[in-house]
Formats: sequence, structure tokens, C-alpha cells
Amino acid sequence: MIYPTRTAVLAAAAGAPVALLIAVALPGRWYVGLAWPIAVLLLTAFDAFSAHRTATASLSVPTTAPVGATVDATIRVAIAGGRPPRSAEVALDGGPLLALENDGRLWLTLHDGRGEALLPLTTLRRGTARVDRLWLRWRGGFGLAWQQRILPADVTLPILPDIRALHDRGAQMFQRHALSGLLAQIDRGDGTDFDALVEFRSGMDRRSIDWKQSARQTKLHAKEYRSERNNQIVFAIDSGRQMSEPVAGLPRVDRAVSAMLLTAWIALKLGDRVALHAFDSRPRIASGLVSGMPAFANLQRLAAAIDYSGEETNYSFALTTLAARLTRRSMIVLFTEFTDLTSADFLVRAAARLLKGHLLLVVVLRDEEVERLVDAAPTNADDVTRAVTAAALLRDRKLVLTRLQHLGVHVIESAHDRVGEELVAGYVALKRRNLL
Repeated sequence: MIYPTRTAVLAAAAGAPVALLIAVALPGRWYVGLAWPIAVLLLTAFDAFSAHRTATASLSVPTTAPVGATVDATIRVAIAGGRPPRSAEVALDGGPLLALENDGRLWLTLHDGRGEALLPLTTLRRGTARVDRLWLRWRGGFGLAWQQRILPADVTLPILPDIRALHDRGAQMFQRHALSGLLAQIDRGDGTDFDALVEFRSGMDRRSIDWKQSARQTKLHAKEYRSERNNQIVFAIDSGRQMSEPVAGLPRVDRAVSAMLLTAWIALKLGDRVALHAFDSRPRIASGLVSGMPAFANLQRLAAAIDYSGEETNYSFALTTLAARLTRRSMIVLFTEFTDLTSADFLVRAAARLLKGHLLLVVVLRDEEVERLVDAAPTNADDVTRAVTAAALLRDRKLVLTRLQHLGVHVIESAHDRVGEELVAGYVALKRRNLL
């Protein structure tokens, strides 16, 4: 494709007043005024013809990328022929899954017709991002004509759940708890399963003394217990319309998936069994219970398949189906979001039925945008209206969470950047209390 640059258009337009003056002053020689735009047109055509080149471009991206991360794509351009241009512009379309800096446009400085540059790509949602083609253009020697090419790219970038927390914080949290003795205390001393018979020591619970064995040994002996292993931890992730809304630039469901993977990694380390359940208007993903660290890769693959939905959440259908699949008492971690009392009432009713045979932990993210509206100082009547509405929403939200807690549901309401750590702490605390 060949088309004039802005310089060519302005140069041609500059000759219009001159042609008009000549036509008024010399009506018989009006055609002389056309000399300027014709000269610009001919010069533009020559510039376009002389700038014709064979061009190639390629795009390189990482093998995978976590959602919410910024990665660099490498763009390489090669323009053949004598006297190649000194610069060229590249543009690409990242689709709905990628956010591109400067709308995907990038200028490259060329040396002997070759150039290379980095373009930051920000992953917005999970899925497979595709870049099918690139747009490449450069100007002729006079800067009057653009030469543009549409070149195939055929590049895919799988966007996976964010597991950077496992590398950054997961191992540190596990090591910190191990060094402080917390994990050892969970494994032995705070459980219900008999582990060993030991000699009674000062500081041990007197209720653990085994009087029969003490009488036989003529010394006080006590029973030592350990935490029950193979507890069933089921992560139920709401992927409905409200969970697809962003918080701090990332959908709530992606925040939930990251926190789930972090907690699942800790649970598998501690010997528990883990399952994943995703739903919106109906169940979408229902995995079986897995155990052992090799199963974490499969869990991550299933989490990557959780789709974004625009449908309303059906708590009754999803949680009833989940309860029917469980054959023994389990800890159910429910990630969800609600904004109206009608949907929240369905959540409370479903939670009450679930509590008859299981332990339920509900995780919600704080609505920081609504909280800012409440805390902001109003400057006009519209600000007052927004603040009153936001305060009513927060009041209804607190009422629902209080109702859940009165039923016996454990609730975690966390900021988006701390939900993983608080969920791990809540899971460890419940395990220490033998509530699983």
C-alpha cells in the first residue's frame, strides 16, 4: 500500500492559495496555478517509486506469561534494497487479552536496513493471545510517501494463572512456618490421631496421661497426637459476572485463582488432598481430589481453563452439586463476590445447607473503590450522592458477612494484594484447631 504523508498533503494544500491568486489576477493563464500541486504529485510519485523495497518482520514472545504481568516482545525488521530507510514504524494488534504500550506502535532505528526493538506487553486475562499480522511502514527519501506492508506473524502467547506468588512468597512462607515450629506443631502435638506414647514432661497436658501404661511402667506416660492427614480441601471458585469485574486492573477471578494455587501448594505440602470446583450459572469444572506435589501441575492446568463469564451465579445449583460429590467431611473454600442482597440471600441459604456436613470458608475481596468513595471529602451534590450510595453498599455487604459468621462460616475479607497470604494463614489456623 502506498499513500502520501502529511508533509505531502500540506505541501499540496499550500499551493491552493497561489493557484487562486493566479486565477483571479490572470484568468487567461489560470492553468499556471496548477503547476505547484502537479509538481508535488509527481515528486510524491517518484518518492513512492524510489522507496519500494522488499521487507520482512518477525515477532518473538516468551513461551508463556502469567496474567497481570508485563513481558517484552522482540520485533525484528529487515528491509532489503539499496539505500534503505533509516527508520520504520511497526504496529500490531494484541486483541482483548493484551494491553500494548503506545497502542502497539513502535518506531525502530534501522542500520543497513535492519533493526530490533522491545515492545512491552501487559497480559490482561487468561487464555491464548494471538498476533496474526504486523503492519510495517516507512517513508521515502523526500518524506512525501508512505510504503506500507501487512506481514504475517502467526504468534501465540499462552497466558496462565499467576503463580509468581509461589516463587516469591510460597516457599518463604513455608520455610518461615517450619523454622518457627508451626508446621512441626501442626504435624505433631495439636492433632487427633495417636502418634506415640512418650514419657510425661513438664508443660504437657495432664489430660493426655495414659494412666494404665503409667501404672505398668511405674512412670508417668502421655499420649502424643499428630494432625490428621488426607484432609479434603475443595476450592470452589465463582466465575460469574461479578467475579469477572476487575479490581486493581485484574479480574477478581484471577486474584482468586492465584490465591487458590498458593494455598493448594501449601496444602499438598502438608499432605492434604485438594480439589477444584468452578461455577457460574452451573458447574463448569469439577476435578477429583488429588494429593502429592506432582499433582500441582494438573491443578494449575485446570485453573487455567476457568473461563470469564457474564452469567449470574447460581449458588444453590453449584453448591448442592458440590456437596453431592463429597463423601466425607471437607473444608470448602468459596471465592465469590456479591453486590445485591438478593444474590447474597441465596448465598446464605446455600451456605447454611453446606454447613451441615462440611467446614465452609468464604473469601471475598475488599471493594477498595467503594471504600474510597465513602472516605473521600465531597465537593458537590453528586459526590454526596455517590458517598451515600457507597456507604449503603458497604453496610449491606457487612450485614451479609455477619450473617454468614453467625451461621458458623469462616470469612476472610482481604485486600487484593494480600488475599493469598491471609488465606494460607486462615487454612493453617483451622488445621491447628482440628476443625478440618
